[in-house]
Amino acid sequence: QVQLVESGGGLVQAGGSLRLSCAASGRIDGITGMGWYRQAPGKEREFVAIITRIESENYANSVKGRFTISIDNAKNTAYLQMNKLKPVDTGVYICYVTTTFQIAPIWGQGIQVTVSS
Repeated sequence: QVQLVESGGGLVQAGGSLRLSCAASGRIDGITGMGWYRQAPGKEREFVAIITRIESENYANSVKGRFTISIDNAKNTAYLQMNKLKPVDTGVYICYVTTTFQIAPIWGQGIQVTVSS
């Protein structure tokens, strides 16, 4: 199995920045991609970004130009740099990984990001 530990969330004012980290451990040899979803209260989970081991990136249109995902393969850690944050970015951000050994992704516990007006 893979274990994911997220860090870097918190409270910021609109226009500010945060960097989220997601550190993977366990069966890391099976990881093919790492990414982030987010979920606001009463809303469904929304795709944010993903990056593969070969550093191919994909972003939701709502965060393009403001968020950057990266991966440190040596540390088995993905990062989400979030700039020019808006109140609509508020939510629980959940790290996930795709693997070679199962169809379903593996999810972290989620971390709160709150952007105040």
